[in-house]
Amino acid sequence: MIRDFLAGPLTRPALMHWGRKHFFSARGTGLHFGVFDSFASARRWLPVSSEFNTDALHREHVEARTRRVFACDYPVMWWLSTAFRDGAQSILDIGGSVGVHYYRYLPFIDMPETMSWNVVEVPSVVAMGRTLAAVRKAAALEFFPNLNESLSRVRADLLMCTGTLQYLEDVGPASLIERMAHEPSRLLLNNLPLFDGDGFITTQNLGKGCFAPMRVYNRNAFIDAVEAQGYVLKDEWSVHERALYLPGFPERSIPHFTGLYFCKEDRRTRHRVSNELHGVTKPPTESTSKSRPVQDHWSFRVPYEIRLASGDDVVKPIPGTIVPPNVWLPDTPQNRRKLLEALALASDRFGHATFWIEERRA
Repeated sequence: MIRDFLAGPLTRPALMHWGRKHFFSARGTGLHFGVFDSFASARRWLPVSSEFNTDALHREHVEARTRRVFACDYPVMWWLSTAFRDGAQSILDIGGSVGVHYYRYLPFIDMPETMSWNVVEVPSVVAMGRTLAAVRKAAALEFFPNLNESLSRVRADLLMCTGTLQYLEDVGPASLIERMAHEPSRLLLNNLPLFDGDGFITTQNLGKGCFAPMRVYNRNAFIDAVEAQGYVLKDEWSVHERALYLPGFPERSIPHFTGLYFCKEDRRTRHRVSNELHGVTKPPTESTSKSRPVQDHWSFRVPYEIRLASGDDVVKPIPGTIVPPNVWLPDTPQNRRKLLEALALASDRFGHATFWIEERRA
């Protein structure tokens, strides 16, 4: 509400002046500013910079980000592990820096011995990645400084794009797939700026004196464009580590980014992800009996279970959530997200530490 008030006609000029000044300051790394109709107009407004093609932006990846796992990585690791179990052997990782995803996930998931992990990056990062791969003897890694070359050469089973697609000027989800010589059977897209309004272009302070235009997508249009290529949305998750606040444009701000996982399937089985809990059977109703069974695509076994626990043996339902307290559920990414959301609601209503999340082996 405060941000909406500040964006009002009386205070908006001062807010925009402050926001612009903060955006260009040394403390503005990660901030966004402005609404533009094209990448070209955004670049005309920004100071000249090398955008992502600079060593300074990627040095931290060599040590910090190749070893640390973030919360938004867990759905990615889950679906990568599932893809590998189903026979995937080749990954095309667009914007994978120095191979951060390969190094980060290697200790946690079983990767095929014959796997090929192909990274597309800007030339300065490709040089760093090849040097690091030689030092760490990461034979599975191969680097491409040219996107078109990688799309024509790599026969990927899975296309992975984590926080990169929105910075590519002439590449959308559909055009990216169409330009590939071999269509992958799976798409793993993370850190996407999706929201319910019309798409637009904004700018981001990347740090180290670098700036870049960035595209924000309409959620339904983005998903529809991918599904039009014959893919089915299997999972969707919130990325709470990333958000977008635009001074002066509260209606275009995004509380969190999004992750999506698609599979190539028979068009006759197309469906959207259900909002129900995974592994929880639901009696047929008029609405469910006319469509496919709830969550029939989750046919795997889950080795762990989780629950929203409380010190009370009998707990009333928590308003605002479908999660039942003290009931064990399969530890899937979707269930864990819903338990975290329910935990926040329960803490607000009943007090801190009255609920917590427990896990056990199934």
